[in-house]
Amino acid sequence: MSRELPESLSHCNTPSQVADFTGESELANCLKDVDVVVVPAGVPRKPGMTRDDLFNINANIVKTLVEAVADNCPDAFIHIISNPVNSTVPIAAEVLKQKGVYDLKKLFGVTTLDVVRANTFVAQKKNLKLIDVDVPVVGGHAGITILPLLSKTKPSVAFADEEVEELTVRIQNAGTEVVEAKAGAGSATLSMAYAAARFVESSLRALDGDSDVYECSYVQSDLTELPFFASRIKLGRNGVEAVISSELQGLTEYEQKALEALKPELKASIEKGVALFRSNQ
Repeated sequence: MSRELPESLSHCNTPSQVADFTGESELANCLKDVDVVVVPAGVPRKPGMTRDDLFNINANIVKTLVEAVADNCPDAFIHIISNPVNSTVPIAAEVLKQKGVYDLKKLFGVTTLDVVRANTFVAQKKNLKLIDVDVPVVGGHAGITILPLLSKTKPSVAFADEEVEELTVRIQNAGTEVVEAKAGAGSATLSMAYAAARFVESSLRALDGDSDVYECSYVQSDLTELPFFASRIKLGRNGVEAVISSELQGLTEYEQKALEALKPELKASIEKGVALFRSNQ
């Protein structure tokens, strides 16, 4: 963070207080008494790169940062944004387990951008008022592991088969769309910042006692046979209060097939993260 930015932000007429910290030597101090930690650190995707290409670099960054969280604010909500989320969240879990402070209710993979995109694309396609649209997105946070449940869209709306396929593919590939549009200058930043802010605000509302906070997130879950899975969750003061299982019931044939198709890829990504952590021990 630049040295002028905290001074600038501290002039805003909000109750928030702003402090800046720079470098690894200040990492412990910046985490003291923190309630919510957001980890967006890492390198962005460039054209031709998959999220897996980022794996070795970003995985080690996440490992280092989560070790610091475990040592300095083990009770904090941890929001992992660093890609590939499908693998970095399991790495974070292994770090926390090793440190003896793992709370599965407080570790979140931030998949909100998939929901934001799904809501936007559906609203545009169907000429709906965007503020009313809510599309649950389940699975993971890369390629075919991203599964928008269009049949569960609120308000209820009918989709032709070709619309379902077109929208699903666009939502799954939206990140690549941005990477290619930026032509080497990075990946989604503003839309990701918006999505991250939404998820952080939801977490703060939950911590403040709001009893009606729901978001989709990639968490440890027994909703499927996979150890981690993105789905709608209810957030409370202690983190995940409930995983909403009803949205995986009554899926269309297209959604059920897509769900089964994503599982092997997501399983491999989870195992890749765990294997990397264990190989470094």
